[in-house]
Amino acid sequence: MHEEIRSLLDFSGRVVLVTGAGRGIGRAMAVTFARAGARVALASRSADQLEEVAAEIGPGTALVLPTDVGVEAQVQAAVARIVDTWGRLDVLVNNAGLIQFAALEEIEPEAWDRVIAANLTGPYLCCRAAAPVMKRQGGGRIVNITSVSAQTGGVSGGVNYTASKGGLETMTKTLARDLAPAGVTVNSISPGQIDADPALLTDEQRAHVTGLIPLGRLGEPVEIAHAALFLASPMAAYITGATLDVNGGILKR
Repeated sequence: MHEEIRSLLDFSGRVVLVTGAGRGIGRAMAVTFARAGARVALASRSADQLEEVAAEIGPGTALVLPTDVGVEAQVQAAVARIVDTWGRLDVLVNNAGLIQFAALEEIEPEAWDRVIAANLTGPYLCCRAAAPVMKRQGGGRIVNITSVSAQTGGVSGGVNYTASKGGLETMTKTLARDLAPAGVTVNSISPGQIDADPALLTDEQRAHVTGLIPLGRLGEPVEIAHAALFLASPMAAYITGATLDVNGGILKR
């Protein structure tokens, strides 16, 4: 491989914050960026899970940050610690989120607020904390993980989930416009059904969803991580405000 091409995916010297890094897609994100040479800050509410991911990545490369992304003070403290530790923040991956399967009448206001806080308020708070750091550096990358349900309203999740992901799609476009003059790109990845947590689907549901996917299988968490690596790399320097569909063909736009 030509050295110039290889260097485009070399994240040596770059610092990446992944929220929801304790399991599933977030864990795959953290490991993938670390293998590309990045130092990775791991944020999640579960310290035990983060410690496991940090051990997998290896010493000196991971920073464990137990954080509830829906709480402003915790988000600000996490970003401050990243800057204190490594001096910069180059990439923010807003992956943390909650999903709820329920009909409208079963979703109480408290459940609505809980999902919106994790899936929409959390990314807003993380972007608000990270953007000033990236502006001072002269640039950065923000990648928001949304969902095919933001476009279809279906496939998975209740109305609180789909509304939060739809809001995150729109926020991506607005931030792309607002932060472009500072050299910060903002894009989203819209996964289809990813096999990140086998407990989410019954065997019957899994068979039904798989039957809807032209490629004939659920996606793997690492396939979302590879998409994020591309959007955070110099290869995507002229891409902002875009949504990258990674869904096996279940939605074609």
